[in-house]
Amino acid sequence: MHTIVSNECISEGIYLMTVEGRFTARMGQFYMLRSWNQAPLLSRPISICNIEPDCIQFLYKVAGEGTRMFAALRAGDQIQLEGPLGNGFPEVTGRTALIGGGIGIAPLLYTAKQLDKPDIYLGFRGQSYLTEAYEPYANEVYVKVNGNLLEDLDLSKYDNVLVCGPLGMMKAVAIMMEHTDTKVYVSFEKRMACGIGACYVCSVMNKDRNKKVCSDGPVFLAKEVEWHAELSL
Repeated sequence: MHTIVSNECISEGIYLMTVEGRFTARMGQFYMLRSWNQAPLLSRPISICNIEPDCIQFLYKVAGEGTRMFAALRAGDQIQLEGPLGNGFPEVTGRTALIGGGIGIAPLLYTAKQLDKPDIYLGFRGQSYLTEAYEPYANEVYVKVNGNLLEDLDLSKYDNVLVCGPLGMMKAVAIMMEHTDTKVYVSFEKRMACGIGACYVCSVMNKDRNKKVCSDGPVFLAKEVEWHAELSL
């Protein structure tokens, strides 16, 4: 068990939880979080937002029973963390763009810290949040509120594009870049049961086979994803 340092509401329904301890992880990985003994049955997968020498941070949206229970936690409360889990973003070289939509911005902060000053594009509905935290690690930060983040965006100048956000947005980036040499990596968020690849609850259809978000992902090459299958679910 780990001790919560703070659990702040930073926007409507959006919380930033800071947990005490020493942690190491690769960019794009996640933890399974649990603050209850029995019900609900399953832990909740939450992306790593940031790691500092004495703490780890999780940015999450209140969307169901588990995250509502997280939102009620206060400094000094205990939480169980299992991880880090999954295969995150690969080490990349060259000019890189990070694109995050809504709560999909969460894994991109720790990712940006591992890269050499990427350009960062963040899109929101209603209200932006946490954008100032990205600025020290970016060449430039572009923020779009209540609009199409991808509109008039030229991604052809990048060697790598790393994306996390709504399925429709990730598919749009994949289509934009499918006839280019730019490598596009997408990070999926899915409901999970085990978090370690023992089941197929979090499967994603790839061109060669079904893959598991928890163990094969959550990051995949965009060109390998069967987008029509994902968006029809």
